[in-house]
Amino acid sequence: MAIHRLLQDTTFGPAEIKAVITAYDDACRALKLAAERSDPITKILAAKIIEIAKGGERDPAKICEAALREMHLPRA
Repeated sequence: MAIHRLLQDTTFGPAEIKAVITAYDDACRALKLAAERSDPITKILAAKIIEIAKGGERDPAKICEAALREMHLPRA
């Protein structure tokens, strides 16, 4: 899963990691993508979600919405 590889380079604690993974899974579901995929769109999505979380947001729903909005991705 793209998100797990990128999380290795962060200092997030367990609660933050759970929020990021939840946001990633929700975003993948909204886009009808398989979260296990390892392709450019899931990597970019994972990076955007981590970027938002690094900015201090901890609510998975808000992280997901912000990532989709900032990437201008239509929901499936």
